[in-house]
Amino acid sequence: MPLSGIFARIEAGKRISGADWLVLAKEAGLHELGFLAHAVRLRLHPQPLVSYVIDRNINYTDICISACKFCAFFKAPEAGSGQVLSREELAAKIAETKALGGTQILLQGGLHPDLPLSFYEDMLRFMKGCDIHVHGFSPPEIHHFAQLSGLSTREVIAKLMAAGLGSIPGGGAEILSNRVRQELAPNKCDADTWIRIMQEAHELGLRTTATMMFGHIESLEERLEHLERVRDLQDKTGGFTAFIPWPFQPDHTPIAAARKIEKASAVQYLRMLALSRIFLDNVINIQASWVTQGPKIAQLSLFFGANDFGSTMIEENVVAAAGVHFRLSEEEIRRLVQDAGFTPRQRLMDYTLL
Repeated sequence: MPLSGIFARIEAGKRISGADWLVLAKEAGLHELGFLAHAVRLRLHPQPLVSYVIDRNINYTDICISACKFCAFFKAPEAGSGQVLSREELAAKIAETKALGGTQILLQGGLHPDLPLSFYEDMLRFMKGCDIHVHGFSPPEIHHFAQLSGLSTREVIAKLMAAGLGSIPGGGAEILSNRVRQELAPNKCDADTWIRIMQEAHELGLRTTATMMFGHIESLEERLEHLERVRDLQDKTGGFTAFIPWPFQPDHTPIAAARKIEKASAVQYLRMLALSRIFLDNVINIQASWVTQGPKIAQLSLFFGANDFGSTMIEENVVAAAGVHFRLSEEEIRRLVQDAGFTPRQRLMDYTLL
């Protein structure tokens, strides 16, 4: 279909095909994509609101056997320099989060070779005793727990839910193409498993998010495969609350040193953000990535399809390990949103407004 016909479909509120998406990605200009994505965003969110959540990322361990080539955060078990958070450290981080108005903890960690499933169940019970929502354990972690315990991933999710897990983040998706995953992270679950675990979580009643880390070794066609997998599962379950695309941060990572990968530009980020908003017509919310882009580009992203400013991220370690250190308080987020002409509203994980 010619570009004009694709524009007309989008403006009419109709779904575009994968072939249409590739034409857009290759031929549409930045301003055209922004205009179309903003139109989709206004159709889904006619009120001038931009939501955000107050939380912190807690990485319960940096010890990991996955050794992903894009990660600057992990410590190999044999290195002896990794750690596992104590209950006292966990409690202090949760108390600080709640004192700042936080409603949830984003809980993720490395694939530790020795911790049993009971460790994670006990950690969840402890955290729920602190009266906080736990948005935790990405599909690769759940797959890892299943391998160590001998249980199915569905059984693992059910046990974690019983211990207090409230929702699952979309981490570990990277690019949902098995070619890419085999090269970047051969020790991590494949794309089919990632999708299956998310489907199981949705069927068990958990809401989840989905992410995309782009701008490394993937092709446009593989980005499309990622978006198609997310859209297809959302058609089946409706379990994704939001989609968060963010560009690979290459500094201090093994793959960037080997491949001389350069950091994606702000224009490349805004294009991919807009293309995600246009294609994922069944995922209601799209988050800006101020953590990787900084406040001004995140502000611009509100006109390229994003309706959510993400998290205050009182603490963030993984992206910081790649040399990116943007920080925003709740007050700064609210000011940025207001300066862009929108009304800021705090939300919960499920997008209930407070």
